[in-house]
Amino acid sequence: MSDFIVETVNLVKRYYLEGTYIEALKGINLKIKKGEMVALMGPSGSGKSTLLHLLGGIDLPTEGKVYIDGEDIFLLGEKKLARFRNDRIGFVFQFHYLLPEFTALENVMIPVQIYNKGDAEKKAREILARLGLEHRLNHRPPQLSGGEQQRVAIARAVVNQPSLVLADEPTGNLDSKNTALVMELLKELNEKNNVSMVIATHDSEVAQYCNRIIFLRDGMLQT
Repeated sequence: MSDFIVETVNLVKRYYLEGTYIEALKGINLKIKKGEMVALMGPSGSGKSTLLHLLGGIDLPTEGKVYIDGEDIFLLGEKKLARFRNDRIGFVFQFHYLLPEFTALENVMIPVQIYNKGDAEKKAREILARLGLEHRLNHRPPQLSGGEQQRVAIARAVVNQPSLVLADEPTGNLDSKNTALVMELLKELNEKNNVSMVIATHDSEVAQYCNRIIFLRDGMLQT
């Protein structure tokens, strides 16, 4: 087994836009050890979200490789990659993407139910309780505050006990109180469950919760 939860080799991503190729990532070589909590910082347009999407197998690279826990994820094929993501990777989006017609409990149950990975309701109840939401289980997203929605999104991301959590500006729309709450929860998951994390953020206070800060500018890592 690899000592690294994340390893990229010459990772390149180009987009074709209005007759021009835009190079969003320019040969990223990155290693993140198991159990690390890493902040990914850089100005808007630097490639942070693009990098997270590639690490999570949500988007395909133009060139290069992504290894998660020693596995070359883009050699898995579409079905195996989908299963790998569900088993091993949790993704926290800035805008939650909760399903509005389902309750908080039902939203968190979905990743467990997809592959029949045990008692979905029991697992969802347990993780929501850990995040202080046991009294909001039957509320739908429009009935929840922004901080509560983000905690539901985090619960959904970690309910299958992934080895890696990727979070894209997880506190970008939160006030300072809820930002601190969310980051304390993520830190607890990192320290108690040894969940590795990569958190894209503009917020230096968020970055202080992490073990290491990586800077990205114009699609390149800054050393």
